[in-house]
Amino acid sequence: MANTPPTRIGKVVGASLIGTTIEWYDFFLYGSAAALVFNKLFFPTEDDLTGTLLSFLTYAVGFVARPLGGLVFGHYGDRLGRKRLLVISLLMMGGSTFLIGCLPTYATLGTGAALLLTALRLVQGFALGGEWGGAVLLVSEHGEPRNRGFWASWPQAGAPGGNLIATGVLALLAAVQSDDAFLSWGWRIAFLLSGVLVLIGLWIRLTVAESPVFQQALQRQEPAPKAPVIAVLRHHWRDVLIAMGARMAENVSYYVITAFVLVYGTEAAHLPKSTVLNAVLIGSAIHFVTIPLWGALSDRIGRRPVYLLGTAGVGLWAFAFFPLIDTKSFALVTVAVTVGLLLHGAMYGPQAAFFSELFATRMRYSGVSIGYQLASIAAGGVAPLIAVALLDAYGSSVPISVYVVAAAILTVIAVVASGETRDRDLSAITPTSGASPAATIAKEA
Repeated sequence: MANTPPTRIGKVVGASLIGTTIEWYDFFLYGSAAALVFNKLFFPTEDDLTGTLLSFLTYAVGFVARPLGGLVFGHYGDRLGRKRLLVISLLMMGGSTFLIGCLPTYATLGTGAALLLTALRLVQGFALGGEWGGAVLLVSEHGEPRNRGFWASWPQAGAPGGNLIATGVLALLAAVQSDDAFLSWGWRIAFLLSGVLVLIGLWIRLTVAESPVFQQALQRQEPAPKAPVIAVLRHHWRDVLIAMGARMAENVSYYVITAFVLVYGTEAAHLPKSTVLNAVLIGSAIHFVTIPLWGALSDRIGRRPVYLLGTAGVGLWAFAFFPLIDTKSFALVTVAVTVGLLLHGAMYGPQAAFFSELFATRMRYSGVSIGYQLASIAAGGVAPLIAVALLDAYGSSVPISVYVVAAAILTVIAVVASGETRDRDLSAITPTSGASPAATIAKEA
């Protein structure tokens, strides 16, 4: 790979942000549609809650595919570089989302429609599994160390950015269409829009240079492991567990606040779907703005204090969240979602820099992807499913709040065990065995 001059950090951030925003738009669009549309169109049953449960099962399938995507993309990203894998992930995600918008429903194809929907959801999950690691590393490995938390938090803002656009598009379509029109064909517009967004993101992403930290590793002739995944599990297994634990509260709370809230708000609190969608829309906008601020704060006082603040915050807020929604007041529903997302941002903002600082360069893409995506199965992938099941079994929100607290306890343990990572040099991080990067990786080559 030829050595190319590093791209200006602002351009790198822009390329990563727009790419992650588009991919999260695609991913969250499915979650919103699973709560509002897919249960009726692909899983029609006499019981609406059962249809929703089946719909969220296909939602969870996407999370199951994410670790596989992280393994494959991480393997080639550590050997070939970050940039080209990001282009592939964007094309896969956009293509699968566009095709979902073209699918026949149960009324036309029967159970075959649900099978096709599930297959495309698997492709979505596989693509997103490779996207996150490459996007955050491209920024983390470009920026100045003293501002790494701030710059690396911008791709993280792509998550609420994508959710903001997805929720906004659905809310707009629901507002200008009748319920019958939205259910019949209006929902497809949001999925077909992905094709246009991908072209824009692809054009921007192709213009940035490869990570300078990765290029330096090539210049030092630092060998790549034949199997980076095996090397990570051998030398960074503790860091993988820390990353997975750190994800539990962050991931569970996010999908309870943004995905399950659509079910709870419309079916338990009997609110109009527009009320809940607009609350999520406002909360996501504030979330988008504040994530980089949390990242910047982690540059000043450290990753660990900021992360722990967010963890404790979402654990406590879980007991206020549902009672506020039960008031049926739009203002209080908006407060419930916004405060929850604000506290979530204290974890999500520093997370990209924090995870990047755990792994050596030629194992970093695999390391962050494994830790991040494996946790997605046990956390976000099943969070709406578990929340729906708890609501169905107990008829109360209290068990769901306890579920969030349990996730928060696991995250506190992991973050406390990690130590502070803010001052680590990404080009000098060694595997946990204590050997030099080149010597340790050479054993795997």
